[in-house]
Amino acid sequence: MRTRREFIRKCCGLAAAGAASHVTRLGLVNAAAQSTGGYKALVCVFLFGGNDNNNTVVPLGTNPAFADYQRMRGTLALAANTLLPVGPSYGLHPRLTMLQTQFTRNKLAVILNVGSLVRPVTRDQIRQGQAQLPRNLYSHSDQVSQWQSSNPSGASATGWGGRVHDVIGSVGSTTFPAGVSLNGNALQLVGQTARAVNLSPGSNFGLDTFGSATTARIAAMQQILTFDSGVQMIGSANGIMSSALRGAQEINAALNSAAPLVTQFPNSGIGGQLEQVARVMRARAALGMTRQLFFCGMGGFDNHSDLLPSQDGLFTTLNAALTSFQAALEEMAIVDSVVTFTESEFGRTGNPSTSAGSDHAWGSHHFAFGGPVTGGMYGRLPTLALQGPDDAGDRGLWIPTTAIDQYAATLASWYGVPDGQLSTIFPNIANFATPKLGFV
Repeated sequence: MRTRREFIRKCCGLAAAGAASHVTRLGLVNAAAQSTGGYKALVCVFLFGGNDNNNTVVPLGTNPAFADYQRMRGTLALAANTLLPVGPSYGLHPRLTMLQTQFTRNKLAVILNVGSLVRPVTRDQIRQGQAQLPRNLYSHSDQVSQWQSSNPSGASATGWGGRVHDVIGSVGSTTFPAGVSLNGNALQLVGQTARAVNLSPGSNFGLDTFGSATTARIAAMQQILTFDSGVQMIGSANGIMSSALRGAQEINAALNSAAPLVTQFPNSGIGGQLEQVARVMRARAALGMTRQLFFCGMGGFDNHSDLLPSQDGLFTTLNAALTSFQAALEEMAIVDSVVTFTESEFGRTGNPSTSAGSDHAWGSHHFAFGGPVTGGMYGRLPTLALQGPDDAGDRGLWIPTTAIDQYAATLASWYGVPDGQLSTIFPNIANFATPKLGFV
């Protein structure tokens, strides 16, 4: 049963969407820098909890670094013969078969040791107190915010994806935002003027999911909205809500007009989210969209204990969902228009915890894949030595050698942001010698 409180909450969400559509129509978003040139979409999969990077990308047994890996990981080390080779020197976790397939097609970029940075730092600078470090390293909430905002110095009201849409301007429909979250409110999609919409997997947009009472409730609301109160502020608010209701009807009509997908998705949280992403993409022409940035999320990666079985199960679930999503893109013939990429708030310690897990650390490895991607290894694997040159502490807290800014700026550039505008979105990008990594 849907509650009255949830109905009111939906109304508030619709009002916000209506207000955002008015902002777009009033031209407050800068469209001068827009460079579309066909449909493009970015799909973020955020691994909440801090994925253990050390068992995600591993030196192969033929790589001299594999002995360092075994020594450091102890009981957490994966067997050499279980790794999925990606190139001559590295392997993936044995459950990530879909990503290995993408690598063999030259469509998977493995970006090594990415993390929140103000500017490049070294172990010596940290130990001497001379490093300008991100705020509250190793904190879940702070690092989630920093990954989504690309602001390492403090709280941010906007995310890097939202600022991208601020810069490139209108990207199609005036009623359907370019930013779409399938995982609740996502800072990454919030801009100064650009707004995002939240969708639940398997649902339509708006108020039409409340069962038999929906029609009566909407009819009553529409009567209220047409009532002339004589108060200017109330009249304006009513106009925004009316516009939002009309927009929701238009959006649902577009979503429902698209032919259903043949591709079957797994019955999992991330599977449902990616299925809804594919469903919205299917309606891109009816919605008039030329750019879309989707945010999905999967929890469970905070594995302080029992890492091996936990990560095995998580990657099995993730692999199945990504496999179906890529098949859906092939079905829709838009593989060359979509880049899927991963994020996670931080990596994990090189050595085990006392309960066969790993603890909060810093730099981590990430993936970007899809038709536009130039596959390969990007960045540098840290020296796998506790208290070594890349360890910020004494447990394998890898100091990132690639910044979030560089990772995200590479994606934003492909999406349509001119090079001259990257510093508007990523204020610290000038601190890094190579602003873009070239994987897409």
